[in-house]
Amino acid sequence: MSIATKQKLTFDQFLEQYPEDAHYELINGEMVEMRATRQHDDVNFFILFAFNDEIRRLKLEYVVNNTAVIQTGENQGRKPDVSVISKVMWRSERNAYSALDKPIQLAVEVVSTNWEDDYIDKLDEYQRLGISEYWIVDYLAIGSRTYLGNPKTPTVFVYLLDESGVYQPTAFKGDDRILSRTFPELSLTVNQILNA
Repeated sequence: MSIATKQKLTFDQFLEQYPEDAHYELINGEMVEMRATRQHDDVNFFILFAFNDEIRRLKLEYVVNNTAVIQTGENQGRKPDVSVISKVMWRSERNAYSALDKPIQLAVEVVSTNWEDDYIDKLDEYQRLGISEYWIVDYLAIGSRTYLGNPKTPTVFVYLLDESGVYQPTAFKGDDRILSRTFPELSLTVNQILNA
């Protein structure tokens, strides 16, 4: 007796089938829809606009968006909530529909009910790909106490890639100013994000 199994999608097949009306990621060869609440989107857009303001203010050579799809493996593709990408990389193929297959400058994931994906899976994938800076924004404090402490409080984790290619995390809470390698002059606190 044989059991039929669904064939895993390659990343290129995922891009060919990607619907334009929803947010999907490729996880272990399967297309998985990612849905967000309005509150999640408010936080997401607040960060995106803060980064965009900083890029314009300092005339930095970055593009910020929430549409970039990044290939993180043969059967893996992620769409960060916010992506900061080198302008040269973004504009290298202006007419392309394809995803990025090189590390971007900064990826932000706003935590939702599938928090393990952000804290474990995406952290590992982004580190292996070589994304220099990765933010986990746990605005609802729904991650494990291992990460958030006891009592759990909303936290923004900034992971910076060190010389050996390993992420080093820093946790920010309350009125802490979030320190960013990409945006060293950024004036943004966790509470400002929470009030988005």
